Amino acid sequence: MHTLSETGTALSATADAARVRVAVAGATGFTGQELLRMLSRHPHVSIVAATSSGATAARKLPALKHIWNGTIVPLDAEQLARDADLVFLALPDAAAAELTPTLADAGVRVIDLSGALRLRDDALRAKWYPDTHALPDGLVYGLTEHARDGVRTARVVANPGCYPTAALLALKPLVTAGILLPGADVIVDAKSGVSGAGKTPSERTHFSEVYASLAAYGVLHHRHGAEIEQGFGGQVTFTPHLLPIDRGILETIYVRVAPGTTEEALGDIYDAAYKDEVFVRVVGSALPEIKHVAHTNFCDIGWRVDASGRVVLISVIDNLLKGASGQAIQNMNVMLGVPETAGLL
Repeated sequence: MHTLSETGTALSATADAARVRVAVAGATGFTGQELLRMLSRHPHVSIVAATSSGATAARKLPALKHIWNGTIVPLDAEQLARDADLVFLALPDAAAAELTPTLADAGVRVIDLSGALRLRDDALRAKWYPDTHALPDGLVYGLTEHARDGVRTARVVANPGCYPTAALLALKPLVTAGILLPGADVIVDAKSGVSGAGKTPSERTHFSEVYASLAAYGVLHHRHGAEIEQGFGGQVTFTPHLLPIDRGILETIYVRVAPGTTEEALGDIYDAAYKDEVFVRVVGSALPEIKHVAHTNFCDIGWRVDASGRVVLISVIDNLLKGASGQAIQNMNVMLGVPETAGLL
């Protein structure tokens, strides 16, 4: 049983005196392996456990050879609660919903990369994440750039989804500035690489199905739509698509502002929002591409606007990093009070 301060002071002190003990539950998936890769070189933490379930618990991770030389072990909640100060959950939603209260009650801080804890509304959560019956105390939705103060003292962080991360980082500055035309449609047209579907294979993600094609899915019925609307504060039309690439997300977002608003005016808004943020790069009319952010924790945001007030935003991230494991480590750094870029640059 840990006796960490509710404010995280004790854990920050631990970071100063010695490496913080971290564990990864669900270490054999795409996001779990990314976590191990980054945590293994992180100057302020030590990996004390990397777990998986069933047959995957004995699996070797050849991509991490000479990077991380640990062993994947079966998931053991008691061991995690005993040995770790902070645990990353890269688990299916139901497993994360079950394990989080056990760890939190034991005084372990938790960063959950599943969707189990992201939705605050009980009815929406019952629809999209029915195994999550209640949210734990001390929970913060960890869109780092817009939730830093809350993340710093959080007991449990719900790491945002990949699509919502790209969408909300682009939309929130416009919401805060009050520049969006009231009542106008907000459309998020999103395209993701196949790794966004996770490690478990399916017919839809089979190479022969994905290659040389582009397909929409979850039209008007995707749980990330609810998450985007929660963060945006209004209705959004969200349509995801599957790209025949391994990683990366590009979102083309359509909004309306007052006629006559210039690209320079939008630039002032984004510069004010992100001028001190390392991991959000404001590129303006130099529209970003997936290859600009692949294998990084950056979100690049660009835009165009015409005289009638039509705005097209382009937001790109690596879905496995800024959309998952990278943002999780960014949140951990904030929780520990260490440099936010540690292990990420």
